[in-house]
Amino acid sequence: MTVLDNLLLGRHIKFQKNAVKAFLRMRGEELRHREVVEEIIDFLDLQAYRQARVSDCPYGVQKRVEMGRALAMEPQLLLLDEPISGLTAEEKEETAYRITEIRGRYKMAILLVEHDLRLASRLADRMMALDYGQKIAQGSPEEVQRAPAVIKAYLGED
Repeated sequence: MTVLDNLLLGRHIKFQKNAVKAFLRMRGEELRHREVVEEIIDFLDLQAYRQARVSDCPYGVQKRVEMGRALAMEPQLLLLDEPISGLTAEEKEETAYRITEIRGRYKMAILLVEHDLRLASRLADRMMALDYGQKIAQGSPEEVQRAPAVIKAYLGED
């Protein structure tokens, strides 16, 4: 599928469920959904890739498409699982900036799972650290980073 098709797929839950009403309003409804998708394409700087197959796009672009598809669903809580893994340093900074912008522009809560503690600390208001699935610290980024259990689990005992 193309980048555009992928983002439109994220709108599927917003389409009319009544077949007759949907058929009668199909063009207007499709245009409204396309407007939302066009805003996301602009926001995520995907204009150059809109007609490209996602599988043919660079990895960083594929990650932006994933984020865009999630945004297209207009969630109240956006779940991001390691959105910067595998990205270059420049792409990591762009993604961090976009995550910050999502909070402001779309007014949604974000649950970020991330192993880059530096980046997560910059983005988070509150953090939770886990060790083998067990919560070992919770609080502000500063509190979590200073927690002895976090230091032991992530840096070792020395």
